[in-house]
Amino acid sequence: MTMNALEALLAEKGTLLADGATGTNLFDMGLTSGDPPEEWNVTQPEKIRTLHRKFVEAGADIILTNTFGANRHRLKLHKLEGRVHELNKAAAELAREVADASGRDVVVGGSVGPTGELFVPLGAMTHEEAVEAFAEQIEGLKAGGADVAWIETMSAGEEMRAAAEAAAKVDMPFVVTASFDTAGRTMMGLPPAGLGQLAGEFACAPVAYGSNCGVGASDLLAAVLEITAAYPGAVVVAKANCGIPVIRGDEVVYTGTPELMADYAQLAMDAGARIIGGCCGTSYAHLAAMRGAIDTHEAAARPSVAEVIARIGPLVSPPAAERDGDGGEGDGGRRRRRRG
Repeated sequence: MTMNALEALLAEKGTLLADGATGTNLFDMGLTSGDPPEEWNVTQPEKIRTLHRKFVEAGADIILTNTFGANRHRLKLHKLEGRVHELNKAAAELAREVADASGRDVVVGGSVGPTGELFVPLGAMTHEEAVEAFAEQIEGLKAGGADVAWIETMSAGEEMRAAAEAAAKVDMPFVVTASFDTAGRTMMGLPPAGLGQLAGEFACAPVAYGSNCGVGASDLLAAVLEITAAYPGAVVVAKANCGIPVIRGDEVVYTGTPELMADYAQLAMDAGARIIGGCCGTSYAHLAAMRGAIDTHEAAARPSVAEVIARIGPLVSPPAAERDGDGGEGDGGRRRRRRG
């Protein structure tokens, strides 16, 4: 079987660096709150090229398109629902252009975020409607040259199943990441180890799966440790926020430093992640520090959650006292919480 671009680069390099924040860096370029960043794919293409180019220059092996909210349901909020294919195709073309000009192999992941809708019976969204919406978006990404559909920041199993089915329908390899931001689970109650089980139920197997966003980097690593403990052979993604978000005045600021993100990258490698990147708050400088940390890291023993906390800071949700186990093999605090 022919390997796709992501599988081929994984086979060549072993561990890959994914890019950093899209929204945070676009805000620094002038995007204003409430405006759809996806529209910049056609109105501000040079700024989007710059975003991708700086991440590539920082060492990214994978860049994600500016299409996180480019499905018909999210675009409807901005009266852009009739431009799904156009905006996704344009985004993928911009990322593809930068990747191809880099002089090395860079994978373009087509970012696919949640619809923002609740599925029946909690809401009105049906499985079929979700598959249709995701397929429409992924078709645009594929037409623009994306290598893989990057289904990210998910919380509901039903939505992940629908997005995976859409990727299979469009004949696109895909990656799935969930956000474990609510007491060590997704907002809809999925635990990290449950993601591996869910991936086995998809219409076809993902190239990789794991966690992104959430709260702090320590929490994300705790989730990764659970996944790799339960599914040691999986290709696991770790794409953490840059430290912990705090509100200062009218801004959300992330507390992470390049040094913290370098430590996080090395801990993620030792935890078993093979695709490591940054999410909200991660700048080009943070990513460059992560590149250096990955390239110079000498493999160490698998860390415990306690070791993660000692090195890069406390867990945000739940408190550290409730998650002081070893991240999978006997994580007593988390098991007590499930029973309680």
